[in-house]
Amino acid sequence: MKNTMTYRGYVGSIEFSESDGVLFGKVLGIRSLLSYEGNTAKELVEDFHGVVDDYFNVCEAEGVEPEVAYKGSFNVRTTPDIHRRAAIYAIEHGESLNSFVMEAMEEKLAAQGV
Repeated sequence: MKNTMTYRGYVGSIEFSESDGVLFGKVLGIRSLLSYEGNTAKELVEDFHGVVDDYFNVCEAEGVEPEVAYKGSFNVRTTPDIHRRAAIYAIEHGESLNSFVMEAMEEKLAAQGV
């Protein structure tokens, strides 16, 4: 079972509140808070789609561009030792640290079948 869903390029979380007996979630990867809920999986998906559609409509009405999720740029925090070792490895192999990190991420994701 997945705990995310996608619509129009946005990824939404899927969570369950035992105390309230409802499914809920939020759009991931953007600063704007877009949340949704439902009593059934079908209602959750419908509300997720509605929230994303509403977000696009509001952005259009206000003349602003909708936020793009996962633009391809992020900061990575690590230990100084790992940073040093990775930088040295990249230099020794004639690549940038960015390329090294991208390759490492791709290898890990491929190994997991993602």
